[in-house]
Amino acid sequence: MAVPAQHGVPDRPGMPPMPPELAELLRAQLAAVADQVEEEVRRQVPEYARPADGAYGRNLRAGVVQALTLFVDHIAEPRDDGGALAATYYELGRGEALEGRSLDALQSALRVGGLHAWRLMGQTAEELGLDSTVVAALGELAFRTVHEVAQAAAAGYAEAQLRSSDELERRRRRLLDLLLEDGPVALEAVQDLAHSARWPVPRTVAVVALAAAPDRREEDRPLAAAGALVDIQSRPPRMLVPDPDGSGRFGRAFTLALRGRPAAIGPTVAVTDAAQSLRIATRALGLMGRGVLPRQGVVRCADHLSTLLLYGDEPLLERLQERVLAPLDTVSAGQRDRLAETLLAWLLSGSNVPDVAVRLHIHPQTVRYRLRQLEKLFGDALHDPETRLDLILALRAESLSTPQN
Repeated sequence: MAVPAQHGVPDRPGMPPMPPELAELLRAQLAAVADQVEEEVRRQVPEYARPADGAYGRNLRAGVVQALTLFVDHIAEPRDDGGALAATYYELGRGEALEGRSLDALQSALRVGGLHAWRLMGQTAEELGLDSTVVAALGELAFRTVHEVAQAAAAGYAEAQLRSSDELERRRRRLLDLLLEDGPVALEAVQDLAHSARWPVPRTVAVVALAAAPDRREEDRPLAAAGALVDIQSRPPRMLVPDPDGSGRFGRAFTLALRGRPAAIGPTVAVTDAAQSLRIATRALGLMGRGVLPRQGVVRCADHLSTLLLYGDEPLLERLQERVLAPLDTVSAGQRDRLAETLLAWLLSGSNVPDVAVRLHIHPQTVRYRLRQLEKLFGDALHDPETRLDLILALRAESLSTPQN
């Protein structure tokens, strides 16, 4: 533990001498004063109004007693001995951070306790008829002590919060790696690691794959605040979104963080199937880069499942296209494009010529003319159900290969 250096409460030049009997009198009252200070803190600071027999109560009692003891010791023999006191309150500050509590409660307790202790001890000093300069010096000593222990507590809190934040980030990164690794993922392992990472395990998740961009770490802050597990350093950058179908809070944070950056949102899956969502989102992001899917904005994989299925095995898709579209290779390139477009529209419209004409913005007679050419090229295969399905798949993939804006 690295406790920051403290100034302590050393004797100051010109400080009036303290009556020897004052320290002994205050020391005799120390336990009673500690009781009253502790009671006052519990009364005024709600966070400390809890049973005194727990760890929290023991820490409070120890801190009060040690602060009062060292204060009295300084009266008896002024010296710079604030190190032990600083260490105690440094640990109290660390404890608040590690328990996930605000530092405000501890700082309030220090102010309340210090003021009440001074009132009680100041009464004793006045009862002894001490000179006003001595009483003033005691008051300064008391409040300097409170100020320095508050500084020590704040330093301990800040150090623990930093370490806690770094450790929490590491645990969440390990959790994300576990969820996205290939192979089966045990729910029990996820729950254990999620508990240590302070991440509530959702019922469903979706994984988002992001387009490569300059490292902008601030992007992940609103997303992490919305409960997402984020790894901007991976390639591609990715994030896991809890309960994506019902998370309006995430949607707002997501829009804010992306600022127009292209992204693909994988399908919603069970939390132990997150790797599947990642694979599909990554595939979609690759297709966005090639123009098969829209290049800009956010692509939701759930809206493009047929396209993702088509491009799930591209070598196999190419074999299918080579086989079923071979008759079109016998005509010129310009004619081939027109015939392929007409054939796909005809197959998708249920062989309805007027619908094809409307879809392609051409005259019905033009459609009929092209269909006669297609009949010559494909023959009876145009009316075979299995061949028609193969043609739809092959032609649909071909139409998607033209980059979209």
